Amino acid sequence: MSGGIHFGDSVTQHGDHNIGIIKHQGPADPQAAMRELIAAVRQLREQVPAEDREVLDESLADLGNGQATPPATLRRALRNISGVATLAAAGAPVVESIRRILDSLSS
Repeated sequence: MSGGIHFGDSVTQHGDHNIGIIKHQGPADPQAAMRELIAAVRQLREQVPAEDREVLDESLADLGNGQATPPATLRRALRNISGVATLAAAGAPVVESIRRILDSLSS
C-alpha cells in the first residue's frame, strides 16, 4: 500500500491446500489507469532530483488528462516517465501504472 493506492495482487491464504491466485491487475478503463499513473508520478516526483522532476513535469503536461493525447505524444511521455521511474528506488508503482495503461489500451 502506498499513499492509499494499492499496486499488485492481494493474497490471503488460510490453511494448507490452497491452489491458484486471483489476479487483480488494475483497471481495464484507460482513464482510471491514467489517474493512477498521475497520482503515482506525483508521489515519485518528491523523491527524485530536480532534473528528473523536470522530465516528469514535462511528461505530465504532455499527457494532460490522457483523453485527447495523440498516440505518439502518449508513448513519448510514458517512455520518459518510465525511464525516470526505472532509475528511482521508489519508481516501481509508476512502472506498474504504465504497464496497466498499456494493457488497458490494448484490450
